[in-house]
Amino acid sequence: MSQTNPNYFRLGLFVFAGLAAILGLILVFGSGQVFKKTLMTETYIEQSVTGLDVGAPVRFRGVKIGQVKSIGLTGTVYEMHKSPELRKEFVVIRMQIDGDPSEILGANGKLPFDLRARVKSQGITGVNYVELDYIKDVDSYKVLSYDWQPEYPVISSLPSQTDIFFSGIRKVLDNLGDMNIAGTQKKFDELLVNLNTIIGGDGKNNAGIAKSVERLNILLGRIDDVANKAELELLMREVIATTVILRQTLSSVQGDTLSSVENLKQITDQLNDLARVASRYPSSVVWGEPPPKIILPVVGAQK
Repeated sequence: MSQTNPNYFRLGLFVFAGLAAILGLILVFGSGQVFKKTLMTETYIEQSVTGLDVGAPVRFRGVKIGQVKSIGLTGTVYEMHKSPELRKEFVVIRMQIDGDPSEILGANGKLPFDLRARVKSQGITGVNYVELDYIKDVDSYKVLSYDWQPEYPVISSLPSQTDIFFSGIRKVLDNLGDMNIAGTQKKFDELLVNLNTIIGGDGKNNAGIAKSVERLNILLGRIDDVANKAELELLMREVIATTVILRQTLSSVQGDTLSSVENLKQITDQLNDLARVASRYPSSVVWGEPPPKIILPVVGAQK
């Protein structure tokens, strides 16, 4: 028995080693990490990245394309040779992006110039992630400057939405602080005084809108009183009667005018006839009847 026990022990070790090797190969090749192509990039952020941890997803327009590998400060990564007061101390986030580096970088070996990274919050949980996207107004956002040689391709960053919100509030408060509240209040008081003068008058030459409205009401009342009197109705009747008489007179005058025009036309026709006769037989105008027609003898006729 003593000679067979070591053989069983070696056999058991061999079996366990083989199983462990097979399990390791399944894990490595099954996850696909060995032959998976990735690209390491980094971005620099000037604000706080609270809520962003190593392993946080990297998304492009909401689609996960990688994960955060490390988070640190440029002071300890690139600026160790500088004194503390000269360090920029940006937050450096290194990200692993899944995909073929040649396809991501393009033919020139550089990342797209309008690609930007931004730390965003994932709902109300407070967990942050890195969002990548292309932006149109590139010139509207400043690019952080640095003087070291980056270890990986750099994606320029954008301020987070929270920082933009609080920055806007800070600008509003600064503008309120710069406003001359006392001067504005004085101008507003002057405006109210001028409005009161326009409405109520100044007690001198300017009676004000209220006094003018009062006078207008008195005038309208007087017009209403006149319109309701019987004299106005009688006057309207007389005007209507006068209009009727005038229309009848014009109608009779028009009839006489037409008759005179007809007589004048007849006289004109008679004068035209007389003129034609006078032009043909002038002697008839003096002696009356036209002279007898003279018949000339025919030449060569027999007697």
